[in-house]
Amino acid sequence: MMNHIGLVLEGGGMRGIYTAGVLDYFMENDLYFPYVIGVSAGACQASSYLSRQHGRNRKVNIDFINDPRYLSFRNYVRNREMFGMDFVFNEIPTSLVPFDFETFQNRKEKFVIGTTDCVTGEPVYYDEYKEDVLTIIRASSSLPFVAPIVEYDGRKLLDGGISDPIPLKKSEQDGNMKNVVILTRNREYRKKKSSMFWLAKRSYRKYKGLLEAMEKRYARYNDTLDYIEEQEKKGNIFVVRPQLPLQVGRMEKNPLKLEALYRQGYEEAKAQHEKLEAWLETEMSASYLKT
Repeated sequence: MMNHIGLVLEGGGMRGIYTAGVLDYFMENDLYFPYVIGVSAGACQASSYLSRQHGRNRKVNIDFINDPRYLSFRNYVRNREMFGMDFVFNEIPTSLVPFDFETFQNRKEKFVIGTTDCVTGEPVYYDEYKEDVLTIIRASSSLPFVAPIVEYDGRKLLDGGISDPIPLKKSEQDGNMKNVVILTRNREYRKKKSSMFWLAKRSYRKYKGLLEAMEKRYARYNDTLDYIEEQEKKGNIFVVRPQLPLQVGRMEKNPLKLEALYRQGYEEAKAQHEKLEAWLETEMSASYLKT
C-alpha cells in the first residue's frame, strides 16, 4: 500500500493536456495515490482521474476547443473571460460530458486543491467539499486578466498557480515525504519576470497581497524547480515531465497540437512505467520496514 506517497500536479492552462495523457495511462494501470494535490489545470485533470473517468479530460479539452463557448475572444468581449467559465464548470460537467460525482465522492484518495487568496496573496488549500468541488476547481483555474475573481468561503480567489505553482512542499507538509510530480514544462524551462506587471497593478490595484504574489511568482516558480531537482537527485520524488519540446501554449486552440501533447503524455508515462513501478516498490518496502 502506498502510504505517504503523494501525487503533485502542476497547472499550465492547455498544457495540462499532457497531464491528462499521463493520468489516463495511470488509470489504465490502476495506479492511484492516497494523496493528490493540484492547482489550476492540474486540479481539473485530477478531478476526472479521481472519478475514474478515463478519456474525459481528453474529450473536454480537445473536442470542445473550437466551440466559442469554451475558449474565445467572444467570451472576453462579452464577459471579460477567455474561457467560458460557466460553460466549462457548469454545462459541460452537468450535461455535455457528465462528471461522475458519486464515484468522486466515494473515492478513498485525499484530494487537495490549491487557490490564491486575492487579499493576502497567500495560497489557500481545500480538501473538504461535497457538491461545491467544481466551484473550488473553478477558483483554482481562474487565471488573472482572463477570468473573474471567484468569491467562495468568504474569500476572493484566483488561480492557485499564482501563489503555489507546483505544490510539492504542501504535500510534504501534509506528511508525504515521497512524491510523484507531473510537470507541464520541459526540464530546461525557467520562468522570466513578467513585463506586464504594470497591467496587474492597474487591474488589481485593490489587492496588494495578490500583486505581491504576482510580482514574485517567477522567482517562486524557479525556486520550486530548483527544489524539485534537488529532491529528484535524492530519490525523494519521481518526476514525469515533457521530454519533447513543447508546441502548445497556455491558451492553445489547435486540436492537432493538443492531441499530440496528450499522446506525448500517455506515451512518456508508458515509457517510464517500469522505472516508476520500481521506484514505488522501493518506497513501499522502505515504508513497510519502518512500521
